[in-house]
Amino acid sequence: MSDTVFTLVSEYGLWMVGVSAYLSCLLVPIPTALVMLAAGAFSASGDLVVWQVWLVAWLAALAGDNTGYQIGRMGGVPLIRMLGLRTGKTELISRGEQAVDRHGGLGVFFSTWLVAPLGPWVNLIAGAMRLPRAKFAVWDTAGETIWVSFYVALGYLFGGQIDVVSETVSDWAGLVAALAVAIGLFALLAARQRRRRQMASAS
Repeated sequence: MSDTVFTLVSEYGLWMVGVSAYLSCLLVPIPTALVMLAAGAFSASGDLVVWQVWLVAWLAALAGDNTGYQIGRMGGVPLIRMLGLRTGKTELISRGEQAVDRHGGLGVFFSTWLVAPLGPWVNLIAGAMRLPRAKFAVWDTAGETIWVSFYVALGYLFGGQIDVVSETVSDWAGLVAALAVAIGLFALLAARQRRRRQMASAS
């Protein structure tokens, strides 16, 4: 996978960075994190310019997220439900709905970088649930700034060890996602327990 990504980035440069960042925010399964790592590495060797890589990835990610938000806003909850059934992602969508419902803009913020696989779904859900556009834009911009900066900088600083870095980041992302799910489940169980206690005390 890394060899293929390196070849594509070397041939198409900023175009590859921009297209991958945009499409990955719209549920297209592209390893954009690896693309940004590769682009950062090419910047370190002088083949690309690091600030251009960062800017293109950042703008493309914001454009993709806001496109997803608009699609969700136009399609509403029925669109989300249909996508969930067709893709088998109903559980993932449920977590995204909980994140937006409970945390609003913060749910958008963390989904862009801490639990990135959830991000594209949260964009759609935020639009469908009518999260205010300005709030979405502010929190999404903050989150994408972290996401893009982290991977581009990592590739730039450790370009000579890109295979090791990509594997480490992949393991780290999996660990973070697992921890996020575990925390979410714990919070859900705790909330249910509180409701049961309130109902018991009320009766």
